[in-house]
Amino acid sequence: MLEVAGLQAHYGPSQALFDISLQVGAGQVVTLLGRNGMGKTTTISAIMGIVKPSAGSIRLEGQELAGMPSHRIANLGLGLVPEGRQIFPNLTARENLVATASNHLDQPDPWTEERVYALFPELAERTSSMGNLLSGGEQQMLAIGRALMTNPRLLILDEATEGLAPLVRAKIWQALAQIRDTGLSILVVDKNLHDLMRLADRHVVIQRGETVWQGTSAELEADVVARERFLGL
Repeated sequence: MLEVAGLQAHYGPSQALFDISLQVGAGQVVTLLGRNGMGKTTTISAIMGIVKPSAGSIRLEGQELAGMPSHRIANLGLGLVPEGRQIFPNLTARENLVATASNHLDQPDPWTEERVYALFPELAERTSSMGNLLSGGEQQMLAIGRALMTNPRLLILDEATEGLAPLVRAKIWQALAQIRDTGLSILVVDKNLHDLMRLADRHVVIQRGETVWQGTSAELEADVVARERFLGL
């Protein structure tokens, strides 16, 4: 579904990405792993059109995305749950969900408010609460629900459980497993390797803006050297 090859990106004169390659198949969950500062968020920003690639290719089902504006990329079926959640603080939880709701791709079983509330019952109890009054966990649930309400073909999560309490993290992982089981493709960044290895089909490790390792959960479990060298685990 998504194929990134030879991706490079700069922030002004500073090069952040040198050679990123990854693939996400239809219905797959793929992780993007690496220590802090290695280019994970920049890779996602480049895929979403937030950062303009300076070289390389980003294709969604064969269609080139590199150079497209972000709104067009989103309309083609990429839904982003950004780092830091970025909930609209002066909108209610319900207003956050419906603000960008759409079904541009005419999905036969679209995500609706009811489906999101079934996935995250906590949000059903906070529909009239302002976004800035929600807890961190509730905001993360809302950010995921907001992205699902765009009815994407690929859900991208940057730091899916960062800063959340263990119980809330467990709820997020359970929800992502349920989303995976609907057949939606997922690309996820997170530091909780144990949970990621149970959720994902494949893993992509980057270091200093380059893809340095790719493989399955079983292969990553077996490759102690790669985990210690690139992830510090």
